[in-house]
Amino acid sequence: MPVQSIQLEPGNDDDRLELPGQPYAMALWNLIVRPPRRRYDLARLGPEEFRLWSVCVKRIDINLTNSRGMTLRCSHFLPRALAEGNPACDPGLEPRPVVIYLHQNASCRLEALNLVPLFLPLGISLFCLDFAGCGESDGEYISLGWFERDDLSDCVDYLRKTGKVSAIGLWGRSMGAVTALLHADRDHSIGGMVLDSPFCNLTTLATELAQSEYLAVKVPTWLLSGVMGLGRIRIRSLCGFDIEELKPEQHVGDSFIPALFVHGRGDDFIPPHHTEKLFAAYNGDKELEMVEGDHNSPRPNHLNRKAVLFFCRAFRCSPTPQANEDGNLARKLGLDTLGLDGSLDLPVMSRQLVLEAGKQLAISGSFPPVPGGGPAPAGAARPWLGDRHQLFIPFRAEGALQLCE
Repeated sequence: MPVQSIQLEPGNDDDRLELPGQPYAMALWNLIVRPPRRRYDLARLGPEEFRLWSVCVKRIDINLTNSRGMTLRCSHFLPRALAEGNPACDPGLEPRPVVIYLHQNASCRLEALNLVPLFLPLGISLFCLDFAGCGESDGEYISLGWFERDDLSDCVDYLRKTGKVSAIGLWGRSMGAVTALLHADRDHSIGGMVLDSPFCNLTTLATELAQSEYLAVKVPTWLLSGVMGLGRIRIRSLCGFDIEELKPEQHVGDSFIPALFVHGRGDDFIPPHHTEKLFAAYNGDKELEMVEGDHNSPRPNHLNRKAVLFFCRAFRCSPTPQANEDGNLARKLGLDTLGLDGSLDLPVMSRQLVLEAGKQLAISGSFPPVPGGGPAPAGAARPWLGDRHQLFIPFRAEGALQLCE
């Protein structure tokens, strides 16, 4: 079957969605196991080294082989000193917490880039991956959490073996949130979870989708039972799992990990009642945050702030950005050092201040301070302000103020 390609930026083919031809929209199982696949050029991940506040960040790209023999494309953003050092040999280095971001269906690890400027200045590293069947990883189909939990388990094992991480948190959205729930009841060492828009029962969700606007032709009520039976057989044949057995609601009773549940009030793909049911049945410490927006809406800054602070409490680490004695560009411009809240919505921004920040960056660069005021070394880390990397719009301006001199 021919594959259609949809450019996410007109005239730019390095970030696109791939989907089969016309019969695609007619098949219920495509919504479940073969949604549009996001393909991208690796340059979309940004530079391998950059700076946020006083932290030099290094991205390490990893290829892991999952339990089904498929290659998973992964990236780990962590402080450069930790990336290049070994806590087991260097008493000055300590393992740091990590958050594993788990993307939704029809997506990939690029979805995690918005969170890089929130976690790294706090000394919390960020790990992300393309699930099998997504992005640039191997595989043809997804399973909405059934096999993805094994992909996650492989990533957790890898991180623990590096010796560079301490506590591990999970931030999942949609399929990623279900994956986190399915993993949590078998790994009680997870420090905390943010669960954005999970479904409680795949059969229930499939029944709702069959009569939704997401199918080119809605399934009449009198045909629903037959179509669901056919979809179940087809998915089992293509992917090797039974949709009747994918019930996250049966896993929440055995999970005691602190969890922040999130859902968009206008979500018509996975309606809010799914998360509300999971939240009610969850046995661990829990919070519920309903936000404006639909299934794919960007989450508001206040929600991301709340989620980061939630992880700081779960990890028992400070929510204050790490800084060195040389200060940062914000101090050079006469501003106090910005905290977590300020990095998201600084009220004093003005065109003059942005121009002055740009001037200072152009004059002094963003290279690490050199003792004695000497020139910055060649190849030193450069700033990453987020253009073409889908970071928060506010971060593109205010983030410049947080870069080191």
